[in-house]
Amino acid sequence: MRRASKTAGAVFKPKRTSLLSWWKHHGLSAHGSALRIIQAPLGNLMTIMVIAIALALPSGLQVLISNIEGLTGGWQVSSQISVFMRHDIDAEQTDAIAEDLRRRDDVNRVDIITPEQALAEFQAHSGFAEALQTLESNPLPSVITVTPSAQATRDGRVGELQTHLASLNGVDNAQLDRNWLDRLAVIIQLAHRSILVIGTLLLIAVLLIVVNTIRLDIENRRQEIEIAKLIGATNAFVRRPFLYTGLWYGLCGAIIAVILVNIAVALLYGPASTLARLYGSSASPDFLGPVASLGLLLLGSILGLIGSFISVSRHLRAVEPS
Repeated sequence: MRRASKTAGAVFKPKRTSLLSWWKHHGLSAHGSALRIIQAPLGNLMTIMVIAIALALPSGLQVLISNIEGLTGGWQVSSQISVFMRHDIDAEQTDAIAEDLRRRDDVNRVDIITPEQALAEFQAHSGFAEALQTLESNPLPSVITVTPSAQATRDGRVGELQTHLASLNGVDNAQLDRNWLDRLAVIIQLAHRSILVIGTLLLIAVLLIVVNTIRLDIENRRQEIEIAKLIGATNAFVRRPFLYTGLWYGLCGAIIAVILVNIAVALLYGPASTLARLYGSSASPDFLGPVASLGLLLLGSILGLIGSFISVSRHLRAVEPS
């Protein structure tokens, strides 16, 4: 039994030692690569800042578009359908129609504009007040303004509501001015596509930056690599510090990118909030949230690892002890 125990210990101990050495070398590689970056702050900071700007541009544009969508979402909810009544419909009939509309689930608000109110508003804003006073009768009809519910707007049922309102007895016309909102939606969709294209190009640029930086690092440490291989170091052993260097580049660049995007939002927060209030919206600009920030950090780290792996796999083979 003792011999069996000794044999088992002899078998399993090297595995534990090998695993411990593997983890230890990972820690040393991560620590050593971070120290190398810190020891040459100027050049490495320039590389990290370029990566940060490349990551911050598409992220900042996406935050901008998201804030615009939040603002226009409020406009779409507040878009109104103007229901023009026939001239032969009196106030009681108009009130009855409005009361029926208030009971609908797809209607958020119903207001009535009497012919007298419409004429007074037209006189105040048209500039033809004196000419309108010469009219013997009021030519303007009663108008019911219907605000669709948020759910109806999200489900795209506003057009159906407009058709229903136009078919009601006593209604002359139901008008929904959404053309400018539809154009804005197309512009936002185009902006999303543009951000996707620009973001893809900038991510490729990040990869190329990391690849080139690691290539230069390999050339600067050629003698060190040759000596390590001469005493038996494997390619995986030699590759590990460079992979961590790429990881640090991507992670640090992503951290700075998150800071830059949030600083930009903070600088625009006041004017953007004022603009939203002018358009009757209570929306305020959103910062880069924790989930998006973590996603950006993960993306930067992955890009750094991929770029360093590509560079090391390509250039490390050419470094062999003579």
